[in-house]
This record gives sequence, C-alpha cells and structure tokens, in this order.
Amino acid sequence: MHHRHLGRSGLKVSAVSYGNWITHGSQVENDAAVACVHAALDLGVTTFDTADAYAGTRAESVLGEALEGQRREGLEIFTKVYMPTGPGPNDRGLSRKHIMESIEGSLRRLRTDHIELYQAHRYDFATPLEETMAAFADVVRSGKAGYIGVSEWTADQIRRGAALARELRIPFVSNQPQYSMLWRVIERDVVPACRDEGLSQIVWSPMAQGVLTGKYPPGQPPPEGSRATDENSGKDFIAHWLADDELLERIQKLKPLATDAGITMAEMAVAWVLRNDNVASAIVGASRPEQLTATVAAADLTLDDDLVARVDEVLGDKVVSDAKLTTSPRKRP
Repeated sequence: MHHRHLGRSGLKVSAVSYGNWITHGSQVENDAAVACVHAALDLGVTTFDTADAYAGTRAESVLGEALEGQRREGLEIFTKVYMPTGPGPNDRGLSRKHIMESIEGSLRRLRTDHIELYQAHRYDFATPLEETMAAFADVVRSGKAGYIGVSEWTADQIRRGAALARELRIPFVSNQPQYSMLWRVIERDVVPACRDEGLSQIVWSPMAQGVLTGKYPPGQPPPEGSRATDENSGKDFIAHWLADDELLERIQKLKPLATDAGITMAEMAVAWVLRNDNVASAIVGASRPEQLTATVAAADLTLDDDLVARVDEVLGDKVVSDAKLTTSPRKRP
C-alpha cells in the first residue's frame, strides 16, 4: 500500500481507504464488520472513513470498536457532519451548535480524542458559510480534528470555503465526491477548483456500488447477497444503473479488457479513479473480508493509456460527465 498527500497538507493517506457507509451497523453484523476492518489493516489500509449519520450513528460506534487497540498514530480516521442525527431541528446541518455537539458525539463513538479529518457532508444553504467555517476552525484549534474537508460541494462552494479557511488559517484539504468510470461529473469544474485551492479528492463509489464488477448481467436477477437484493445496503441507490440493460451489456464487454490486463474488474475500476492525480484515496467497503483483497490491490496498479482508451470506447455515451451535484439522483443520503 502506498500513501498520498491529502491536498497541499503534510498528511498522508492510504491510496485505498476503508469506508463503512452502508455495511457497518446495518448490512452486516458487528463481528463481520470488525473482521473486515482488521482485514483492511492487514492489507495496509491506514485510512478509515465514516459519518455520524451512517446507520443512525451506529457505524461510527462499530468502527470505534473495530479500531480499538490499534496504534492510534498509525491511523487516519475521518468522519462527517451535516445529515440528521436526531429528531430535533438542530440535529442536522452545519450550524455552530450542531457542529460543536456532533464532534463530541463522533469522538465518543469512535473511542478517540481526535480525528484526522472532519468533513461537511453536504453544503448547508440554511447556515451562513462564515458560521460553519468559524465553527470548524474552533474544532481544529481545540485539537479535536486536524484538518477540514467537504463532501459533494460544487466548485464555487469549494472556492468560497477555501477563501474563508485561509482567513481563519485552518487546513482545508479535501473534497469527497462520487467518482467512477461511469460518473465523472467532478472532472470539468470540481477537480480544477480543488487543484487551484490545494484540495485532493477522496472518492466514494469507485465501483459504482458494485456495478462495475460485472456481477449484474443484463436480463438476469441480481445474485443473492448482493447490494441489489439487500434492503439495508443501498438497494435503491443502484436501481437506476440496473434498469439500464444497455449499460449492463457494455460493462460485460469490459471483462475481456480486465482479463487481458491480468486484473479483476474491481481492480480495474479502483485503479481507474486512482489514475487521476487529484485523487488522494479511493474509498472501498466490504461485507466480507475476502472482498478487500482485489480492491486494495488496485492501489499498486497502473492502467496503461491504451486500456483506458478502450474502456472509454466501450462505455461511450453511458458515461455521466455533466450533472448538477446538488440535485443528482445518484447522491447518497
């Protein structure tokens, strides 16, 4: 496993990071979740991403349990704030009140006194950006987070956040967007803005929720135990991909390309996003430890230009490269 700098900061993260958006606290039992985290550690993963709202806060608790006893200095733990964590009107968003309360809850559940990266899970149109960034600055100065990042912000929002971060003298280092062979929306505006402002991408869904592994052939029912059959694992999230038989047929045509390169479809999908020099890390998840072997191995792969060109030729007009980040139906909750 190699590591990459996060933005212009001195912080290094593993090129493949482990995320527990759906799996921990909902899709798999705690013992299996802990086993997956330990497998990731054994494979060299040091970066772990979660959020306070995942599985109603349970995902943070499971990750905290799984990482307990590990050398804390050897880990990079990331979490997020914004989504609802309770029934009250202030149990959501990026107000100072919610940020200051949420960081305390996240640290308690994660069983640590600090995290490396605290991320705004979405942009909050109901709270002044100045209030949000000032609260993040206080979180950093208190030592409870080392760096600040965002998720699914537009280029303009990132630029405005970066300007305030400079004024406040806090390290604003990352954006966490969806990015894959199929979903390339960030390439036009977001990546150039992040390069200008010194941010890296920490990308989620590099395998398009498993669709790019080729396990969903057109005209066939999804395999039992897959994400498409599990009510707790984002079934609705991938429905739009699975409804497109032409897309699924084209993905099947990617299999020979991976085979000729001597790699798996999963490896090819993760290695593809890591080709982008603005991507610091690709987040992968797992419901079984053995699933991590191929995806983590992608950190050490380099896809040649000919293979990448052939992928583009196969996918053609099925690639989504222009969509509004704030209204995309493909956003996770």
